[in-house]
Amino acid sequence: MKAAPWTFAEPWGASGWVSDLGGPVHWIDFGGEGDGAPIVFVHGLGGSHLNWALVGTALAKGRRAVALDLRGFGMTPGAPRSTSIRSNVSLVDAFIREVVGGPAVLVGNSMGGVISVLQAHNSPHSVAGLVLVDPALPPATIRPDLRVAAMFMTYMTPGIGELYMRFAQNRLSSRQLVRRMNELCFADPSRLDPKLMDASVALTDQRREIPRKEESFLGATRSLMRFLARPDRYRDIMAGLKPPVLLISGDADRLVPITLARAVAKANPHWDTAFMTDVGHTPQLETPAAVVNAVTDWLARTPTTAGK
Repeated sequence: MKAAPWTFAEPWGASGWVSDLGGPVHWIDFGGEGDGAPIVFVHGLGGSHLNWALVGTALAKGRRAVALDLRGFGMTPGAPRSTSIRSNVSLVDAFIREVVGGPAVLVGNSMGGVISVLQAHNSPHSVAGLVLVDPALPPATIRPDLRVAAMFMTYMTPGIGELYMRFAQNRLSSRQLVRRMNELCFADPSRLDPKLMDASVALTDQRREIPRKEESFLGATRSLMRFLARPDRYRDIMAGLKPPVLLISGDADRLVPITLARAVAKANPHWDTAFMTDVGHTPQLETPAAVVNAVTDWLARTPTTAGK
């Protein structure tokens, strides 16, 4: 483990590190100490450790809290290494064992929710609890958001997805790329913290130097879509989870409609839920205080996560 040369999350009191876990992996530590189960934040598709900057320090009270960049995202390189769901589940497993050193509460958003679910399924002893923040969920026969459907159809088409990614990278500034992502993920993009916007632009600038990043992103996207194409298997995995679960979902999420979250909650009545009004796909960025309150309350009343 060595200190990272990047300081994107420093304004929020987080220190950066790089560990060798079958290749370099960048992660940040929000500090915190106590006997509560440590938190590992797992970002979604196109995200990074910065997705947790606004909630990390608050949730580090009474426990350690860390956020990693999955393979192919943030400052963790991807290609030629695989960025598939399976590869990133293996990365999270190694991170829990070698960096955290014991059972953790996984807090996963979007694709990170899927990865967290699979880690809890594969190695239930490594997960003290799961917080799923607008996780990618099994599809249903509802009308999708047309912009989202067109975007993912483009990503899934060999050759076309690569051309589209290169076109966007070449034609749009880093600020435009960040703004476009926020417009997709937020119910109200004006809620974005300006300081976080600047940090995200700086990270996007730095990522332009990473080779084959488009290949890494599309590899992860296509792997996620293939997994979601087996909804019955995914539902069975969720139904069999051993650790306690808190499901948080925004009711204005265009990527994962609230109807899917409500269906999953109904199928798993032992889960705790927090549905947030007029919030999009990344509540931890759009309404961070509400997310901190929901998670803090759940941690305090969940025996496996609360500590002694």
